[in-house]
Amino acid sequence: MTAARPLEFSPAPAARGVLDVDRIDTWVFDLDNTLYHPRANLFAQIDQRMTAFIMELLSLDPVAARALQKQYFLDYGTTLRGLMHYHGVNPRLFLDYVHDIDLTVVGPDAALASALERLPGRKLIFTNGDAPYARRVLERLGVAAHFEAIHDIVATDYVPKPHDAPYDQLLAEHGIDASRAVFVEDMARNLLPAKARGMATVWVNNGSEKGGLNASPDYIDLEIIDVPAWLSGIGLSGIGLSDIPVTPAPAS
Repeated sequence: MTAARPLEFSPAPAARGVLDVDRIDTWVFDLDNTLYHPRANLFAQIDQRMTAFIMELLSLDPVAARALQKQYFLDYGTTLRGLMHYHGVNPRLFLDYVHDIDLTVVGPDAALASALERLPGRKLIFTNGDAPYARRVLERLGVAAHFEAIHDIVATDYVPKPHDAPYDQLLAEHGIDASRAVFVEDMARNLLPAKARGMATVWVNNGSEKGGLNASPDYIDLEIIDVPAWLSGIGLSGIGLSDIPVTPAPAS
């Protein structure tokens, strides 16, 4: 396993920005809290199971377990990465445990499905989750058929976004020309490596990342609040990537 190193970022104000839709031929999407709105609270279930896993593993009380969970996430990109580095956790056991959740809180999204069907070019998922979980969510949303591949945490040898290696691997394994690709993600810090490689970047500022942690105009080309609404506007007469209005995210 590649040695883990803490991540370092400097927060800055977010931008709204402009993108050129005509040059995009590959659309890369994050999954959780990006393709569905965080008000579904799907990730809250995962969050709770991560805490329970750490409590059992390390014999910690809920407060201490949650604090450690969040520290590993901030330092290493995922809680799993910290657990593997410090405690030798089997990643398959962890992923199976934390993804054993109720997915009925996410339902079919006809607007998203329609927008993806009309969207020209390749479409891929790039997630810090694993592929079996991602497929289940995509099937619940009714959009699985629109994605040619899922680049997951297993494919990256459990090195998560926003470390550099997963982005290089994504581009190489799927033959993506970074200059003609866009990455859509709800966590601003995960956009920095994509921008550094020449990808266009879209931050889904929908409230999942409180306060826009690490959001910076240096690596965010466009800020939106809702993926289906944004995608539905692309291709309409007179509407491009930069023309969907940005308004405050609704309270979750």
